[in-house]
Amino acid sequence: MRYSLFFVFLISSAFLSLSAQGRKGTIEITGDINVSELVKKHIEFNENMRTVPGFRIQIAALSGPNSRNQAFELKNQFKAAFPEVEVYIAFIEPYFRVKVGDFTTKLDAYVFMKKIKEKYPGTIIKDNVYPIHLDWSDIVPETDNDAGN
Repeated sequence: MRYSLFFVFLISSAFLSLSAQGRKGTIEITGDINVSELVKKHIEFNENMRTVPGFRIQIAALSGPNSRNQAFELKNQFKAAFPEVEVYIAFIEPYFRVKVGDFTTKLDAYVFMKKIKEKYPGTIIKDNVYPIHLDWSDIVPETDNDAGN
């Protein structure tokens, strides 16, 4: 008798679970409206973010009297020697730091540092950099049709 009741219970529970799988329903998640607003602001902030984590080469950290003028003079000298490379001056008390380049990889920064080390010894530092925006013609190779034109 116990086995037959157990068997009936087992069959009926299996039947109910199979019939429940065919039903469709909706789930409503309720929460604080401020959370969704915060998520929207986070998305907007990331879309407007202009910098990415990368590397720069710090060529000087100057302090003391006249250090600001020295930093700008060094910036002008570097810009004259390497006009294609951006130069940045940051004041982090008590230093005026002169940093160059917008490198997305440490290897790129290292290669450039080797190029300038004779005149501008420096060190590679982590910084937020402005990524280079490439033109599609730089990325997409020519096709056979383009080469004949």
